[in-house]
Amino acid sequence: MAQPFYPQPTPELSERRKALAPEIHSAFEAFSRAVFAEGALAEKTKQLIAVAVAHVTQCPYCIDGHTRLARRKGASAEELMEAIWVAAEMRAGGAYAHSTLALHASGEVPAHEQHR
Repeated sequence: MAQPFYPQPTPELSERRKALAPEIHSAFEAFSRAVFAEGALAEKTKQLIAVAVAHVTQCPYCIDGHTRLARRKGASAEELMEAIWVAAEMRAGGAYAHSTLALHASGEVPAHEQHR
């Protein structure tokens, strides 16, 4: 059987990360709790945002964890998929929008239009 591309997270790995930088680890955990706490946005909404962002950043651990958390907060499979589609559109839209840089660099944009 092939080795998984990403190693499975374990309690031992978590403890080792914490031991190597305990203050930073504690600060990060506190930050994470504050970010995902109920506030102006519902926890479910925050988890759906996290699922979308995890797909853009391509973090398999985040995709797994935040998908599970979103489901626990009541997100449906349809909501999850729509959030993922929003992420896909935004990623593709960013590439499309940045094509202006290539058009300028390649000389496809007339000089008098370059700084409008």
